[in-house]
Amino acid sequence: MLAQRVPFKAMGSPCELHLHAKSQNKLDAVAGAAIAEVARLERKYSRYRDDSLASRINASAGDPAGLEVDAETASLLDYAALAWQQSGGLFDISSGVLRRVWSLRTGRVPEPAEIEALRPLIGWDKIRWQRPHLVLPLAGIELDFGGYVKEYAADRVAQLCREQSLRHGLVDLGGDLAVVGPHPDGSPWRVGIRDPRNRTGAIASVALLAGGIATSGDYERCMLVDGKRYAHILNPKTGWPVEGLASVSVAASHCLIAGTASTIAMLKGGRAGPAWLDRLGLPSLRVDADGEISGSLASGARAAGFQHSAA
Repeated sequence: MLAQRVPFKAMGSPCELHLHAKSQNKLDAVAGAAIAEVARLERKYSRYRDDSLASRINASAGDPAGLEVDAETASLLDYAALAWQQSGGLFDISSGVLRRVWSLRTGRVPEPAEIEALRPLIGWDKIRWQRPHLVLPLAGIELDFGGYVKEYAADRVAQLCREQSLRHGLVDLGGDLAVVGPHPDGSPWRVGIRDPRNRTGAIASVALLAGGIATSGDYERCMLVDGKRYAHILNPKTGWPVEGLASVSVAASHCLIAGTASTIAMLKGGRAGPAWLDRLGLPSLRVDADGEISGSLASGARAAGFQHSAA
């Protein structure tokens, strides 16, 4: 059984495939198909591409006729609607419009009036969605698939590998992980959960045999202004960045579920987020703003010398 590690870049992140197969030709073919699938989803759902479906959807805002979407997009919209409902409106793919005033590159905190001016454009309950017909009723409304399409892509690639008869592998899209299958000897993949305040270190080692794991945090994309940290995860109800938790990692049957749950926990905050995860019963590790660690995955926390990698 041959092993291959395939690094590549996609969706603004460093990515890796860890694959096992019986021949080099098989490894090359599956890796190529996997990378092409990630590229397809990036082309389709990136808000940074004028030719993407996401941009076409947003360009339709204010048109009462709306537009019809394909089955894949309909499933993603159905998922967004369910996540919005089950999160009490916190997971909201219409909140991306806030990036107009929250630009982390500038190091500028927007004025409250700037945020308030955008809030009428935010709210999944404003969207008219009746599969396959989508209407964004107000000019300026935007849908942002970026909050969950990378996790969806990790699951898609893992499934593609299995459809191509690979049974052993791990997909890593910028830290969002989906298991193809365990190592050939049946052992799990051991992955590190990054320390949110130490870029080169990790706070725990987690064993994965199946499913996926994802992490949301205030460290990868953030800005520091006058000693205060402003994260990229924005609360759609207030328009302001999350507070209370530095990072949340969740393991689940699918990377998509794990990523959504970790994001919702961050949005719920320091006390409500962990309590919500515990009620769900999803394995998790949480680090609060003071560095306190909790959760069912915390037993291996602060593992000395463990680096963020797959093995």
